[in-house]
Amino acid sequence: MKKTYILYCFVILLFSACNSHETGVIEVVSAEEMQSLISLDDVQLVDLRSHEDRLKQGYIANSQHVDYSSATFDEDIKHLDKTKPVALYCNSGKRSAECAEKLKAAGFVKIFDLQGGVSEWKHKGNDLIVE
Repeated sequence: MKKTYILYCFVILLFSACNSHETGVIEVVSAEEMQSLISLDDVQLVDLRSHEDRLKQGYIANSQHVDYSSATFDEDIKHLDKTKPVALYCNSGKRSAECAEKLKAAGFVKIFDLQGGVSEWKHKGNDLIVE
């Protein structure tokens, strides 16, 4: 019952934050919170690691790949919708934190940053897709 109530409150807060007119909001989220976020239809989930790391380590289902270290990064993020929430992750959280600031400066409305990256995601027992 308590978990259901907490999840309900989180979803209400998420929707109210997403519907606000405030731009450039960055929120660092836990693996548990990210799990709830990615179940929502309008959240754009973005993997910022290199193509090699993504294939070798696996990735979160339904994530888009935008290599933060790529020379085409600035062009690649133009394919994301600035009006929809973006959930970012990398390996440990460093690149996603840097990327979140870039997205904020570029005018994205709501940015979520997975604390600890896929390392923490796996540590909490969540699955990754490995090809």
